[in-house]
Amino acid sequence: MDGDVHIRSIGTALPGPAIDNATLGRRLRMGGQWEQWVETFIGTRSRHLSIDLDTAKPAHSLADLCETAGRRALEGAGRAAEDVDLLVLATASPDLLMPTTANVVADRLRINGVPTYQIQSGCCGAFQALSLAQQLLAGGEYRNALVLGGDVSAKFYDFDLDFATLPPDQLVHYVLFGDGAGAAVLDRTSAPGAAVIRQLFTRLTGLDREPGQTLDWYGPGDRGSDRPPAIEDYKAIEERVPLMSAEILDELLDDTGWQRDEIDYLLPPQLSGRMTTKIVDLLALPGAYEISRVREIGNNGNATPFFQLESAFERAIPGQRLLGISVESSKWIKGGFAVETV
Repeated sequence: MDGDVHIRSIGTALPGPAIDNATLGRRLRMGGQWEQWVETFIGTRSRHLSIDLDTAKPAHSLADLCETAGRRALEGAGRAAEDVDLLVLATASPDLLMPTTANVVADRLRINGVPTYQIQSGCCGAFQALSLAQQLLAGGEYRNALVLGGDVSAKFYDFDLDFATLPPDQLVHYVLFGDGAGAAVLDRTSAPGAAVIRQLFTRLTGLDREPGQTLDWYGPGDRGSDRPPAIEDYKAIEERVPLMSAEILDELLDDTGWQRDEIDYLLPPQLSGRMTTKIVDLLALPGAYEISRVREIGNNGNATPFFQLESAFERAIPGQRLLGISVESSKWIKGGFAVETV
């Protein structure tokens, strides 16, 4: 056994059928150039939602999706519930404040008597969860960890709104995001098909910067407020995220000593289809295959890196190198990982 931490398996889960732009547009009562607007400014073709689109009633909880993803990851690693030493979950949209979704999922999976952690974060939360698990495993006290990430943003939808009058910074939330969950089994031992984590970091860089994204939490005292539940400063995001992505790439290359032409797979930030293309073009890794899922399943928040890793591992052969990059605009957090298949 070496001091490395390995990703042994990935599991993912999506709720319900894919919902294309035309179907979503009809439900939002959007006419005219709706589909053209989505394709031109967002670039997302479909997404999966945790609600029944006809009734607007919840159909899947975050715990439902994380349970499914977690089971699949454990099965892929050949691990049973009693083998798990540690569980970490990252989300920006927990089912409840308490009990935490992490503990509900642990109970459903029959995991007990181990440390459990829930990280409240946006797009970089999955990187934070992986980083926490990696550091705890590297300390030698634990052998393996189940790491989960997921979000169910559809529960914030209000179908009584007049969507044709919404400003773009609010309407974008009904188009950009999809719901889903992902999971990974991290282990101190390797196995065929595993990948070793060569570098992994997250870092807050938002000092004196206004948030680029806010997601409100309504309690009994302000539930009647007319504040929108979610706001996106898309202009600040378009300006800053590509530049921050380039900074993350440079740091990963410096830390690993890898050269730009030695990267086999690039897992870029999955803000939207259009933004992903812009970021990939800026990063300019000549031989890297881009792993993007946002065009088909939407921005899944904390589940996104797991979907990307799953797709990359399906293609990768031993000895190939992957770089993952994430930027969280809520308070401007950087995240990056370098992974090598073994």
